[in-house]
Amino acid sequence: MREFIKHNINIEFTSKFKFTAPISVLLVVGSVILMLTKLQYGVDFRGGAEIQLKFNEEVKLEEIRKSMKAGGFKGVTAQTIGEASEHEVLLKVQGDESNLNQITEDVKTALLKSFANSGVDVRKVDIVGPKAGAQLRITGFQAMLWALIAIMVYIGLRFDFKYSPGAIVALFHDVSIILGVYALTGTEFTLQTVAALLAVIGYSVNDTVIVYDRVREHEEKYAGLDLKTHINNAINETLSRTFLTSSTTLFVSLAMYIWGGIAIRDFFLAISLGVIIGTYSSIFVAAPVTLIFDRLNQDKGKEPSKAKVSA
Repeated sequence: MREFIKHNINIEFTSKFKFTAPISVLLVVGSVILMLTKLQYGVDFRGGAEIQLKFNEEVKLEEIRKSMKAGGFKGVTAQTIGEASEHEVLLKVQGDESNLNQITEDVKTALLKSFANSGVDVRKVDIVGPKAGAQLRITGFQAMLWALIAIMVYIGLRFDFKYSPGAIVALFHDVSIILGVYALTGTEFTLQTVAALLAVIGYSVNDTVIVYDRVREHEEKYAGLDLKTHINNAINETLSRTFLTSSTTLFVSLAMYIWGGIAIRDFFLAISLGVIIGTYSSIFVAAPVTLIFDRLNQDKGKEPSKAKVSA
């Protein structure tokens, strides 16, 4: 069997933590700032109308967007759906609770006027009020929060609660940077994005658990060594598996992102980013946080003995 990474490789990962930690902190802080100031929510979360259109001939999406903006509509997005030969488009327009029905009628009128020669047909109209959108947004973030809590409890019960903070910090690191990239690139945050982030959380924690499981094996087998050595050896031993799993997953997700069509592009953007960032965080975020909490626990254990000596 061919090995891409030799099984006896011995990279001193723990010595790199002092360089990677500041980079991770800067990325997370910058991502949180971008997320709070520039993240754009889709119609699912901000309220508006989704209109499914069918044309008799090919119509450029840019022409549809220009027509809508010229009509004074806000938050306009357009994307093709289905097969290219079907000429179907999903149009999203932002609106308020009080005028959503009127906006929908105005959009229909503007489309029929601008694309009468293209044979436009309105197939379906879905309306989401701003209050319902806000509730969906809260529910989406709650789903990710409950997932993090469940993972923390699971890791604490399976291994030891000293490992839980590392996994949670790594997952927060992954999700915040992905949302930061979304905010930076102007990509909309939708229900599809929530589904992608939940998938990333599952993928990332699986990678982290692989390392933790190997650390536990080493702690049982080589009880005399410190946790730093156990972590370093565990990462080296699982490095080949991590490289193969991440590279193959990334290959598929990038292929879907590039050639899968605009309807699923945002989903696989999050997945592709999650594979890269999740692999990094399993090594350079979860492990150092675990070391920090282990040292804190050791310091707490030493305090009573010091008190007795001084007495």
